[in-house]
Amino acid sequence: METEKKTSQQMTDTDLSEQIKKVTKDSHVRAENTELMLSFQRGRVTLQQYKLLLCSLYEIYQALEEELDRNSNHPGVAPIYFPAELARLEAIEKDLEYFYGQDWREKIVVPAATKRYSHRLRQIGKENPEFLVAHAYTRYLGDLSGGQVLSRIAQKSMGLKGSEGLSFFAFPGVTSPNLFKQLYRSRMNSVELTEEERNGVLEEAVRAFELNIQVFDDLQKMLNVTDNKSQNRSLTHSMPVQTLQIKTTPLLRMLLGLLVAVATVSVGLYAF
Repeated sequence: METEKKTSQQMTDTDLSEQIKKVTKDSHVRAENTELMLSFQRGRVTLQQYKLLLCSLYEIYQALEEELDRNSNHPGVAPIYFPAELARLEAIEKDLEYFYGQDWREKIVVPAATKRYSHRLRQIGKENPEFLVAHAYTRYLGDLSGGQVLSRIAQKSMGLKGSEGLSFFAFPGVTSPNLFKQLYRSRMNSVELTEEERNGVLEEAVRAFELNIQVFDDLQKMLNVTDNKSQNRSLTHSMPVQTLQIKTTPLLRMLLGLLVAVATVSVGLYAF
């Protein structure tokens, strides 16, 4: 599909793709600077980080792709509907099975932010399908742009062999990411929207980034809690047990005996 003839006209400030890029510039920077994403950029992503991220991506893409499928004939969705080239759900399922086993569905854990993101996708799929273009653009083109680099980082950081567990980053239906992104943007710009709808899509694009940032932050909080518990357990097991030893004398033994007697009497007073 990416071999489709392109128009020679340059992108302009009135193009939807350029407008989305402009209004989400600050949010984009914030998303890249979340602790979770910095781990990727620094080549320090852990297996636990990646597994939890996959769990959230599964729920997000399940909602997004089901709504895109359901609204595939909608005029605001049809031009950017590329399931053969972009669909991520099956790839994520393959990765989850690799890391969690065949019963991976029973082991998925996601934070509240992921639930909110999925709910928003379901909501606009029913009420404002044209807003889906903002989420599809944010997720798909972001994954397509950084997929190869992030795949290599993840593979090296986690010591994975070959491409096992990294299907999410592979787009076998796209032979040239750069050409496909050009096609995708031109299709986005062809979507006919009223001024009100266009403003709504731009606001939704900002919301999409904010939802992603919230997911990244919540995932990191989950990881921090898990790490703290592990450290506490480690400290508990490694701390030597110290026994308090008191040197007793005849006088001290007599005083202790009196205290025990008083305590016994006191308890007896309340034992009706």
